[in-house]
Amino acid sequence: MPKHTDSTLDRLFDRLQSRRSADPEHSYTARLFGRGRAKIAQKVGEEAVETVIAALTETPERVISESADLLYHLLVLWADCGITPAEIWLELDSRNHRSGIDEKKSRKP
Repeated sequence: MPKHTDSTLDRLFDRLQSRRSADPEHSYTARLFGRGRAKIAQKVGEEAVETVIAALTETPERVISESADLLYHLLVLWADCGITPAEIWLELDSRNHRSGIDEKKSRKP
């Protein structure tokens, strides 16, 4: 099995950024951007629920497929918010040396 790292997500992010100004009749990504952040966020929520349902009731292959859909829509949301994957990787790296419990306690309410 080939090894995939965050560079796979970085490449996907770059591709969807390039499609932001594409023709919405020919690009699902451009159509999502055109519908606005609320619709993009709604799609992230839908895909998250579908991923959870697949994890509870379906095959690993369905979980993989739904997870890929979720990550794609999450990347579109990041792009719409002006956030890059690199910023997310930095945040994850900063949490890497703390316990999850300590990290949650440090968050502002």
